[in-house]
Amino acid sequence: PAKASSVIVEGPTMGTHFTVKLRHDDVKLIDTANKRIPEILNSIDAMMSTYKPDSELSRFNQHQSTAPFKVSPEMIEIFQAAREVSDATNGAFDITVGPMVNAWGFGPEKKTAPPTDAEIAALLPRVGYKMIAVDTAASTLRKERPDVYCDLSGIAQGFAADKVAAMLDGLGIANYMIDISGEFRTRGTNDSGQPWQIAIERPDTPERTAQLVVPLSNVSLATSGDYRNYREIDGKRFSHEIDPATGRPIQHKLASASIVTETCTLADAYATALMVLGPEKGLALAEQNHLAVYLLVRNAQGDFDEVQSTKFTERMTWQATSTH
Repeated sequence: PAKASSVIVEGPTMGTHFTVKLRHDDVKLIDTANKRIPEILNSIDAMMSTYKPDSELSRFNQHQSTAPFKVSPEMIEIFQAAREVSDATNGAFDITVGPMVNAWGFGPEKKTAPPTDAEIAALLPRVGYKMIAVDTAASTLRKERPDVYCDLSGIAQGFAADKVAAMLDGLGIANYMIDISGEFRTRGTNDSGQPWQIAIERPDTPERTAQLVVPLSNVSLATSGDYRNYREIDGKRFSHEIDPATGRPIQHKLASASIVTETCTLADAYATALMVLGPEKGLALAEQNHLAVYLLVRNAQGDFDEVQSTKFTERMTWQATSTH
């Protein structure tokens, strides 16, 4: 066969941007993939967006009842994955944090002033991932409180990357790199026959520069940080990362958290949880669960300390020796 060359598919989706690099020598397969990628991403956005009032998620949020609510298999799948990470992180990842996200002005409704202590106290009882029951057999979700409100923004992009990957696998495309707003899913190799080279961004730089390049093949990488999505109120910076336990934006020194796992769904959710936990608790979680985690922690010199879990160091060492 002719030498496979990369084809790049890209565009806006899910309120963000996606890039997919495909390496295959069958033009028809590439054309099919080109058509299906935006269809998959738009379909997931139509299901899981809090910005679309008629999305499946929005309709569930508007369902002010404790009666079961019928949902699609994809919604069952993502709610189950969210529950898995919530359990593993003792609630640091929690999709019911939606009311707090909205109160701090990071949701569909733009707010100018931060919530008062009284407003936070009133909203906190609505937050708690165990207040959602998932019935896989009946394909339903059920709230324990009618006013529970879910936000999937900490997991949906990773989920979308996995769905695109499943489609490409089904077509028999063995070499690809999917990037949905910085959440990566990879298979095979790049044009040079090497693992895909994925950059972890250096925080706080006006132009995007790489802090570290991670070789990836057949795994996913997600990064969450406090430096792209934030608000400044009265000269104080508030991150979009909200701690479900306090209802407030994180205040610690962790600037970004990256994790390598098999699926992008789990990578996306775990990266969010690590940002909530902060550097010490985040690293402890990584070591306890054998997760490949890379943290950038702000230091007193105005720079960053690099912190790697044992599993991440092992992965980078193994990758370096296996490619030489």
